[in-house]
Amino acid sequence: MKLPEKIVIATRASRLALWQAEFVQDALQKQYPGLIVELLKMTTKGDQIIDRSLSKIGGKGLFVKELETALLDGRADLAVHSLKDVPMELYDEFSLSTILKRADARDAFVSNKYENLDDLPEGSVVGTSSLRRESQIRARYPKLVVQPLRGNLDTRLGKLDAGEYDAIILAASGLERLGLGARIRSRLSLEQSLPAAGQGALGIEVLNTRDDMKELLSFLSCHETTAAATAERAISQALGGSCQVPIAAHAVVEDNQLYLRAMVALPDGTESLSTDIRGELDKAQELGDKAANDLLDRGGKKLLAKALEQSAARQF
Repeated sequence: MKLPEKIVIATRASRLALWQAEFVQDALQKQYPGLIVELLKMTTKGDQIIDRSLSKIGGKGLFVKELETALLDGRADLAVHSLKDVPMELYDEFSLSTILKRADARDAFVSNKYENLDDLPEGSVVGTSSLRRESQIRARYPKLVVQPLRGNLDTRLGKLDAGEYDAIILAASGLERLGLGARIRSRLSLEQSLPAAGQGALGIEVLNTRDDMKELLSFLSCHETTAAATAERAISQALGGSCQVPIAAHAVVEDNQLYLRAMVALPDGTESLSTDIRGELDKAQELGDKAANDLLDRGGKKLLAKALEQSAARQF
């Protein structure tokens, strides 16, 4: 493999996104001494619009569009994403070439007064940006008030500290990566809050034609996380995964097999369907498709349609 003199990583300019890009930058420079790795910092539409939910402004793709443009016009060679923010279907020009080893995929409970969701008194306000989290909290804790929460990690913590919320729910991995693990009062169990597809993992996107980049990045790929994320993303894709429908999917490797759990629900938490399945690592896509079909066959189609209606009627 012939190394280039320099490569450029496209990244969002938020503190967490920069941590992720710098993590990849450092790994590349250690693996290939002498290689110059630069960052192209960008602000996406998803970062700019923080007064409405993602479902109202176009979904997760708003966090990657500008970065993909930089790949297309040659300003960048690769883009680093939080995998849960990557749309389930990419345009033909792009490839999700590399999925790195996953960190903690669980959701974190953050509060200045309380230890966990069970401790919150009736009427407490919980902030979250995710319909997936909201639906699961509403289902288990109907006494709580769930309010929307947008903005980068520091902005969300600032709103909590200003007293706008009694607690907020964030990805544990993001807090830990920024050295904010001490803010986590407790971690939600998978029964309390099944994670989003790909949560806790980083994904690297390149142009489909860049075989050189795919080879250069191959050392970063984690086989187990790739299998798990492939199964999770297959479920979300089959269910038309978007920010308008609460969909959760999480897979772990047990005894050299994938154990996959999935859920689809209404935003208000009044209805949900779940499934779990085991299968071989090298059949992750098929496993995800099978789990999705099980949900669809047991009433998932009607539930999805109803969820879209609920989302469309929401004000935020």
